[in-house]
Amino acid sequence: MRICIITSASFPPEEGIGNYIYNLSKELIRKGHYVTIITRGSSKLQEENFEGIRLFRVPFFPVYPFHVQIHGTFVKKLFSSIQSDFDIVHFHTPLPSPFETNLPTITTVHTPMKTDTGKIELVNPFSVAVKLQGKISCLIESKLFDISDKITSVASSVSQELGEYGLDPNTVEVIGNGVDEKLFYPVQRKYQEKYILYTGRLSYRKGLFDFIECGIRICSRYPEINFKLTGKGPLGDKLVKIVNESGYEDRFEFLGHVEKSKLIELYQNATVFILPSHYEGLPTTLLEAMSCGLPIVATAVSGNLDVLESGKNGILVPVKSPEKMAEAVSSLLDDENLRTELGVAARKTIEEKYTWDAISDKILRCYYSVCMDEGNIDEIKNGRK
Repeated sequence: MRICIITSASFPPEEGIGNYIYNLSKELIRKGHYVTIITRGSSKLQEENFEGIRLFRVPFFPVYPFHVQIHGTFVKKLFSSIQSDFDIVHFHTPLPSPFETNLPTITTVHTPMKTDTGKIELVNPFSVAVKLQGKISCLIESKLFDISDKITSVASSVSQELGEYGLDPNTVEVIGNGVDEKLFYPVQRKYQEKYILYTGRLSYRKGLFDFIECGIRICSRYPEINFKLTGKGPLGDKLVKIVNESGYEDRFEFLGHVEKSKLIELYQNATVFILPSHYEGLPTTLLEAMSCGLPIVATAVSGNLDVLESGKNGILVPVKSPEKMAEAVSSLLDDENLRTELGVAARKTIEEKYTWDAISDKILRCYYSVCMDEGNIDEIKNGRK
């Protein structure tokens, strides 16, 4: 099958949605299919082969709030010139540029803009602008749903949230996210340092102020425990300021963006992983940490509820509750056997449900079901992969 994926995620991928698309594409190619990705670039059209993926970077100009529409004009122009190369189009939210085509069309929703922007903490003028931009973007998202033959989501909560767009949540297929279990795997810890890890954007709705407050509580009780945060984002400076004012600045390390090999090493040697989010779709970082056999403390929100059963393969805590988070972390720090038990169960969950082999099979079934509805499945199977 010849697949065109349209996204606003950057390549090479640095964050969750980009990593999702990259890993899905690699697995589809491994299974004998052809994948083209159209994404945003800089000022001119670029085409390249990116690890077997045909990649187009289409001009993108950050003229807010019209950047999506401007970018969409370039995407539509490119697509109209190459659409005969494809059997199916697969959009990924947030903010791809929707356009109508006579090809079968699928949209995967990672986080609905209405819900996502509603969870943004208003902590500075930029956060206000992001929230307003999100309200405009909801209109674009609605158009995308209108042109789609099938809609999938990464979590059952996301499917329910799409009811706000007038969609029947029961028609939205939950497929989930995936992780490369051969790359992210448990090892015997190499270092004596004990640290608690957060990975992801330093961004709104990630619950990072709760993480810092939880960390300060832990620091006062466990002098041997440190905290490491990876990722970049608009809250970075503010978080550093709070830590510096706490008197525990020597216990927190902000690592910024780290390469994949370093990220894996951080997971493999961490003591506990915390995901403090106020809202998520189904976070890649959660699956990566579980795949590395880490004991997890996560907020009881969204996709976390699909993956974690509290007390079985992780611990769920109420959202916006740093004191409960600290209690859960303490229970793990005080009980090595519990850490091991939850980590082993977390890894087993990944192996059974969230490998890219399993996720790509579900996506392919969606592709074929839509193509059958469109009446061209025989043509695809008989000579046009």
